[in-house]
Amino acid sequence: MRSSNYDKFPYVPVAATAEACQIGWPAIISALRAALEVAPAAPDGPRVLAVECYPGTDLEVLQQELGLALQPTQCLLADSLYRRPAEIDQLVAGSLTDDPVFGRLNGLTVADFFDPEQLAQAQETLADAAAGELILLLGTGATLVYPNPALVVYADLARWEIQLRQRRGDIANLGADNFTEKASLKYKRAFFVDWRAADRLKKQVLPTADFLLDANDAAVPKLITGADLRAGLAAAVRRPFRVVPFFDPGPWGGQWLREVCDLPDGPANYAWGFDCVPEENSLLLGFGEARVEIPSINLVFAHPRELLGEAVHGRFGTEFPIRFDFLDTMGGGNLSLQVHPLTEYAQDKFGLAYTQDESYYLLAAEPDAVVYLGLKENVDVPAMLADLQRAQQDSTAPFPAAHYINEFPARAHDHFLIPAGTIHCSGANSMVLEISATPYIFTFKLWDWERLGLDGQPRPIHLTHGAANIATDRTTDWVAQHLVNHVEPVGCGPDWREERTGLHEREFIETRRHWFTGLVPHHTQGGVQVLNLVQGAEAIVESPTQAFEPFVVHYAETFIVPAAVGAYTIRPYGRAVGTECATLKAYVRTQP
Repeated sequence: MRSSNYDKFPYVPVAATAEACQIGWPAIISALRAALEVAPAAPDGPRVLAVECYPGTDLEVLQQELGLALQPTQCLLADSLYRRPAEIDQLVAGSLTDDPVFGRLNGLTVADFFDPEQLAQAQETLADAAAGELILLLGTGATLVYPNPALVVYADLARWEIQLRQRRGDIANLGADNFTEKASLKYKRAFFVDWRAADRLKKQVLPTADFLLDANDAAVPKLITGADLRAGLAAAVRRPFRVVPFFDPGPWGGQWLREVCDLPDGPANYAWGFDCVPEENSLLLGFGEARVEIPSINLVFAHPRELLGEAVHGRFGTEFPIRFDFLDTMGGGNLSLQVHPLTEYAQDKFGLAYTQDESYYLLAAEPDAVVYLGLKENVDVPAMLADLQRAQQDSTAPFPAAHYINEFPARAHDHFLIPAGTIHCSGANSMVLEISATPYIFTFKLWDWERLGLDGQPRPIHLTHGAANIATDRTTDWVAQHLVNHVEPVGCGPDWREERTGLHEREFIETRRHWFTGLVPHHTQGGVQVLNLVQGAEAIVESPTQAFEPFVVHYAETFIVPAAVGAYTIRPYGRAVGTECATLKAYVRTQP
């Protein structure tokens, strides 16, 4: 353990002052009123302010603040034109399935939620409105209701804030009346339906929106122009940057993250730290001392080629394919015994283009730490599955994991490779940096060590899915040879050495570790790279041509280097000068 210098609120500087950022409703109203006065209106038509909202935005606050101040002749909520909740439930049922965790990716759009007759009637009424009449349209799909609004404001919301609102019961799903439903089911529905549909609409609206409204804190909203938003995204994609991490407790969670990342004392533990999951993390844009929070996926949507590189974008589109997160069992318990779906299973069952191959890199470990990985030799697989089934039904018959599953000792800087289909989990007293592909939630739990979730209920077990995906040929000798510390030296310099630490040939992610006491040259080679400072107090990332401002990272921080950056260097900085540091870098293999 060490004193924390971990930055929980990293940001991308956009402007030296806060002048371009309107903070609070009075300033926002003033800016919108001024913009409406000069905005062109349709000939002989009304002057429409459309506030397109990401699902979960507090429409009541928007209606109250904007309606009271602007005094429109009409205020129309998009969701008042949706199909009835029962119809929408039926519409999405096939995508959600009856599984408590897994659904199927689909092509639903926000337009599918509207009742055609109600929408047509509302559009006819708006078309007949008096010339110059001010009309306020609010909600998800507001821009679909009226084709040529005078102004478009995009009210955006971070995924983590949405999850917190789901847990508090503050919000329902898009078009649904499920405020009291379990948060886990709201999250599932949002993941498979709401966010997919909303992101399809966001890609159309955000590139030309007149304003971006940061709606994460309804009491302290922030507004910037669309031009300033786009300037911020353009700045981010040409320099190294970090997304905003978030942390969550769990039934097996530990205490390492609390100390190293300087987290609050409230929760009993911290199990997960999400340090680079761009679909779910936020990006902070800095305007002087002001910070505007947007989903970091906006950057992927806006600049996929510059961020990902041509080859990666060609393969993954507007998805960020690399995920870094923390799994803290230090002073906690074992993760659930689990397996990820094989590629063809992920495609057939869930509509995924690729699956969750991953690896565990050990940032820290106690002497008794182990990683469960692969089957022992000559395992009777039907007997193992029967024991797993029995353990779910009979609390007096716990699953004898040690009889079936390998336990490999785990030490700091060990790297365990986990191609999909490999049964695995981290044991207690470990701090894992998990490096994986990014299908997010497709983990099949096989055994949860006789414990309950934080809600006091058993967590879902997925034996049927899991049994269909366990690679039974990945046994002790093969695993030891191919998946444990598969380290190869690949280069060196006066003050550094580079090692290849994986991943397996079935996985599309390559990982490289650099040990260094001086300056290390790096190059993106036309593809996005994700790095973590796995040893050393701090390091500085610099451009040999001064193409970006020097960027300081601290121990355990993950950072992204866009493909457009090209050449960059890393060296020890501050307290780390004179010590040996190490980074772990991941990128998508584009060549064999």
